[in-house]
Amino acid sequence: MTATHFDRFVAEALTTDRETDTGLSPDELYGLYTSWSLINKHQPETPEALRAGLLALGIDPDNNELSMTGPAAADYILASAPSLI
Repeated sequence: MTATHFDRFVAEALTTDRETDTGLSPDELYGLYTSWSLINKHQPETPEALRAGLLALGIDPDNNELSMTGPAAADYILASAPSLI
């Protein structure tokens, strides 16, 4: 997918507006990205492609202050902790 695909993911599923002691881990970013992709009927790219796309946008997957937001966040959280349902 193009950089626009990753731009859209960042715009729709990530935020810096919340206070957080730690950002999202690479695994959390990929899980959120997978949820976002499925909700938007896209085939998810590989973790390596997501990493490259985020780095191209100036986001370090290993060191960030990002939080989840939007429908993909809810989907990811519920999929990660089915006991909450």
